[in-house]
Amino acid sequence: MNHRIYSFLVAFLLGVINLHAQRLIEVDTRHLGAPVQPTMWGIFFEDINFGADGGLYAEMVENRSFEFPQPFMGWETFGNVELRDDRPAFPRNPHYVRLRYAGHKEKRTGLDNHGFFGIGLREGMQYHFSVYARGSAVLRVELVGHDHAVIDKQKLHVGSDDWQRYELTLTAKKTDEKAFLRIFHTEGDAVDLDHVSLFPADNWHGLRSDLVQLLKELHPGVFRFPGGCIVEGTQLSSRYQWKHSVGPAENRPLNENRWNYTFAHRMFPNYYQTYGLGFYELFLLSEYIGAEPLPILNVGLICQYQNEDAGAPLDSLDEYIQDAFDLIEFANGDVSTTWGRLRAEMGHPEPFHLKYLGIGNEQWGQEYAERLEPFIKAVRRQHPEIQIVGSAGPSPDDADGHLFTYNWQQMRRLKVDLVDEHYYRDQQWFLSQATRYDSYDRKGPKVFAGEYACHVKELETGREERRWPTGMNTFEAALCEAALMTGLERNADIVTMCTYAPLFAHVEGWQWRPDLIWFDNLRAMRTPSYFVQQLFAQNAGTHVLSLSEIEPSDKGKATKHRQPIAGRDSLYASAVYDAYARVYIIKVVNVASAPQHLSVGLKGIGSLTHCEATLFHSDRPTAVNTISKPDVVQPKLIDITPKGNNLPLMLPSQSFLVVRCR
Repeated sequence: MNHRIYSFLVAFLLGVINLHAQRLIEVDTRHLGAPVQPTMWGIFFEDINFGADGGLYAEMVENRSFEFPQPFMGWETFGNVELRDDRPAFPRNPHYVRLRYAGHKEKRTGLDNHGFFGIGLREGMQYHFSVYARGSAVLRVELVGHDHAVIDKQKLHVGSDDWQRYELTLTAKKTDEKAFLRIFHTEGDAVDLDHVSLFPADNWHGLRSDLVQLLKELHPGVFRFPGGCIVEGTQLSSRYQWKHSVGPAENRPLNENRWNYTFAHRMFPNYYQTYGLGFYELFLLSEYIGAEPLPILNVGLICQYQNEDAGAPLDSLDEYIQDAFDLIEFANGDVSTTWGRLRAEMGHPEPFHLKYLGIGNEQWGQEYAERLEPFIKAVRRQHPEIQIVGSAGPSPDDADGHLFTYNWQQMRRLKVDLVDEHYYRDQQWFLSQATRYDSYDRKGPKVFAGEYACHVKELETGREERRWPTGMNTFEAALCEAALMTGLERNADIVTMCTYAPLFAHVEGWQWRPDLIWFDNLRAMRTPSYFVQQLFAQNAGTHVLSLSEIEPSDKGKATKHRQPIAGRDSLYASAVYDAYARVYIIKVVNVASAPQHLSVGLKGIGSLTHCEATLFHSDRPTAVNTISKPDVVQPKLIDITPKGNNLPLMLPSQSFLVVRCR
């Protein structure tokens, strides 16, 4: 839509009195309600949809250490190439390759690597190549375009009988989404290669800078990682073990990804975890984006969806509990401690100030409670300063049995600090749950909405949009999430953390959708849900304010509806005060098919001096953003003119409005 036409329509809707009945809303500014915790709106990272290797982790070489179960997966070899594991450079990654003369001056020995769905090169960008090598030979390292034309090349001279790290820099002379890396032996004797690596020069501590920037712009208060189901693993041997993810990246052992074979229709047998993006990098990222780190550890159970025999015997939990102690030491310990010293050696002598620890991801039943109990006793005894997050199980209710109620009973009995609830449901469920926490017990643990996303019924999405990977990330889904989030905000005394899930998805490598941020090898895209999360986080406030609707009674007098505005005539609303910025913030969601005219009065203050507003609206509920068209749906800044302490608002149909006033 033409921007001028759009602005005119918005101004018309917001500034002109029409025939719709005016709804009177009152915000009581005289009494501050519950504090809004800084952790209220956050993010959750799990290595699904190629979220780490091939995604947030900026490494461009797939299977760089030849450790996949099929060691040459990701590689094309030619000439005289041999896989070996004698006298390795790295004990936990013993495989390497030996290149020898091909036997004729017109033949070549070498390797091609096409990265993750191709290697994306950006014109003018430098790319740092490195390899561990030994022997005596000359190699040629090339960036090759999808048309097999060489984009840049450099010679590399190897001349040592001991393993050494060699580096060089290549420059992309053009942009190519599907380039590849080529290394070949040009002269000399046999040469051994290991840990072949290629990073863009603009990486942030080994992470993709554009994805890091999108996370920072979300202004998250908490960062949950590393999962998710990968914490559990399909088997105990493939569970996520944080100790394998720290120390030199070259010696971090490979791990099978929980999601590589899970969905037969979206199977990626080459999906593994190199742990290049490990706990140290995740703590660093938490610090950079300003979020409290919330690591999740295995409780001694594997994925209960996939296994009847759920995990480790009860008498063998000491190893798992020790992992928790050692993680706290890694995050917070003095540099004189074993794990604090490792943190310092990795480049961060200062502590990460870990405050929260999740034990178990999405476990349920007696198996979970009886394993969680010794964890809690041990952590409470040695680290009473750490808040413990337990799980409510895989569902947000007892629709599939009594698991939800049972888990909550056990979490109260065990006195965890927060209970992690997950909900992936359709539009109607999200709208119906805006009052979900109004009646929760205020004396028990707090609530952490650790994984949630509105899953639109696929048949209701637009026929054209369904063809796109991002087709489930509709504007309607985001609007329903915003409606629920007003209810989370109103109940900030019981709900203290919320994180949408999943976070990332590669457009060619996804297993699960919807997702918050989509990307390919060169670009990244915000979904409508991203904008909703961002608007709530940027306008979190510090205290909840009471908001109610006023209607004339039968006798002509004004009466207040003390119930929250959570679905009455398709309207959802919440209000907060920001004590730092000294602004009043009102959020209103209209899911109706018609505009709604509101008059919002701020009781307890004089005239408002300044107001600004952000409107998130689309005429098409099925509208989505795509990699090629990332700005189809996005918020717009609009002007609001107050009248004394009143705000005349006209909400377009299917819209979310955030107003900030002084």
